[in-house]
Amino acid sequence: MDDTSYSCSSMQMFGIRTVLIKPNDDIVEILLNSFESLGIHPVDGDILVLAESAVATAENRVVQLRDVTPSEKAEKIAQKYELDAREMELILQECDEIFGGVPGAALTITNGTLSPNAGIDGSNAPDGCVVLLPKDAQKSAALIRAGIEKRYSCRVGVIIGDSRTQPLRLGCVGIALGTSGIRPVEDARGSCDLFGKTLHITQKAVADNLVSASQVLMGEADEGVPCVLVRGAPVEVVEGAFEMPLFSSDECMYYSNIKRK
Repeated sequence: MDDTSYSCSSMQMFGIRTVLIKPNDDIVEILLNSFESLGIHPVDGDILVLAESAVATAENRVVQLRDVTPSEKAEKIAQKYELDAREMELILQECDEIFGGVPGAALTITNGTLSPNAGIDGSNAPDGCVVLLPKDAQKSAALIRAGIEKRYSCRVGVIIGDSRTQPLRLGCVGIALGTSGIRPVEDARGSCDLFGKTLHITQKAVADNLVSASQVLMGEADEGVPCVLVRGAPVEVVEGAFEMPLFSSDECMYYSNIKRK
């Protein structure tokens, strides 16, 4: 097994180092080769957590900024938030809404979730380039899952994750963009706490939590670990895929209160 591993009770995590992933690479084939070279073979119940930047790069979601012509609107907003106008043009194309920001980041709603700069990132991208989010993370997770299960004749779950900051907190945590083979959120309503009180609100963000845990091994720089294999997680692997459950903007405690200001 790879020495980049962590074990707690029955759950284990293995960092899967790969070659540098390039546009139009077959990410499933790269993962299979890495599993073989590391002596790690996925088994029933394993969960694979993949960095969105690796998946997006393989899907050719890398854009050279020199090929982008910013609009007048992009120029204006870029000046306000101290961003490259070409990147702002891409942000406008990718996001659902821009509703604020700080120097260096525009705060957006993208695919139904809060995201700085529509998830567009210049880190781990060639000079002069940025990486967009995967076009359809749910579809990407399903395709990767199918390839892994075919090779190893097992049932696994796949999560494609990203990092996000949280309100009033320093540092990044994980967020799942798409999943296949697991329930991304487990409903704990109706169960009881340690004192026998019934839970009425609690729903566990299983996929987000696994992404956060995996980022300890993935890192944010040059670690070269775009995938983490999680074994023994208390998560049921199921057939098919479940869409990421989202609040409406009015239901979200944070967003609705920000918009009222």
